[in-house]
Amino acid sequence: MRETSKPIVEKVTIIGAGPGGLATAIALRKQGIDAHVYEKARDFRPVGAGVGLQVNGLKCLDAIKPGMAFTLKRSGCQVQRVTLKTSAGETIRTTETTMMAKYGQPLLTIWWWRLQQILASELPPEVIHLNHRCIGFEQNENNVVTHFDNGKTAQADLLIGADGVNSRVREILIGDGEPRYVGSMSWRAVIARQDELLPPDEVILMKGEKSIVYLLNVGEGNMSWLARKLLPDSSLSSSASDAKSRVLQEFANWMEPIRELMEATDAERILEGPICDRLPLKQWSYGRVTLLGDAAHPMAPSAGQGANTTFEDAYELAECLRNFPDRQTALANYDNRRIQRTAIIQTRSAEGEKRYYQPTQPTQQTNQQSQQNFEDFRDWVYDYQPNSESRLKPWKEKVVI
Repeated sequence: MRETSKPIVEKVTIIGAGPGGLATAIALRKQGIDAHVYEKARDFRPVGAGVGLQVNGLKCLDAIKPGMAFTLKRSGCQVQRVTLKTSAGETIRTTETTMMAKYGQPLLTIWWWRLQQILASELPPEVIHLNHRCIGFEQNENNVVTHFDNGKTAQADLLIGADGVNSRVREILIGDGEPRYVGSMSWRAVIARQDELLPPDEVILMKGEKSIVYLLNVGEGNMSWLARKLLPDSSLSSSASDAKSRVLQEFANWMEPIRELMEATDAERILEGPICDRLPLKQWSYGRVTLLGDAAHPMAPSAGQGANTTFEDAYELAECLRNFPDRQTALANYDNRRIQRTAIIQTRSAEGEKRYYQPTQPTQQTNQQSQQNFEDFRDWVYDYQPNSESRLKPWKEKVVI
């Protein structure tokens, strides 16, 4: 453990102003580190869809910024039940959530943009640099210099790539090619609407033939719909209007309220994209550069752990930089703490994505052993407790990387 209060890195460049990059900046600046965030977007526009914040993610955000979970709860929806339906609207089952009672935090659904706003408000405006697309970097014994497409540069002691599944930092640092398409296309949006179709405090999952739709309350009078379909072709539509036409066509046989909800959504607000992940890496940190979140461990959304493991990364990276005597040791411990855990969740998420599209019958009984394994795994994920050594307990099965 480090005894001095002086940070082992004084200045940090973070690429990507998504929730992971912003949370990391908050955690590092709390230690007196001059962390700056660089984002390719020209402004923070109301984009993104609904995101689920689970127990482990909320605990980490609270550890990074005490009271953050309370703030987010006021803007999002604390889910009380999950209902499974067919594409024709027939209810298969409704399950009451037990997260709050069992783990001390709820399942919280919130608009991605609102989450970004809340995190950004915790930082001085001058440390968030918009319209800065990272095009490269070089590092040496003394520093790392990042280059942007506007001709500007940023010099720091450490560079963190928090720039998503198509990370430019990862491309330069690792060079492991394109993300892996997992076989399903996604369309998602947020619309200002409250509907009888979706009761308060509820999530609805609807299953059709090789397709699923989620309906989420995301707070403040907004609803998010997320549609996915198994498709061999991962190519994107040529325009926003084409993307809207495509999703309407792909879900043409679904119950009318779903199609009406899609029809009522502004085409510019519909995000179309292939669902991708990557195989786990053996190492994230090289010299003065490391990775975080989707740049390090992109995963299929079936377990809802993408954002939540990202907040774990932010917490652990800040802890390692605070507690170890030098940068190399801190980054080596960061890799050691995070890679095996996220590799397991990545693998589980990829397997879960395939199971999502299997038909569900009202009388279908889950194999008891499989159900117990699922509950054990969920406990291991949710029992992650910041400030406790128990959070580093390994899962009983190891993933070979």
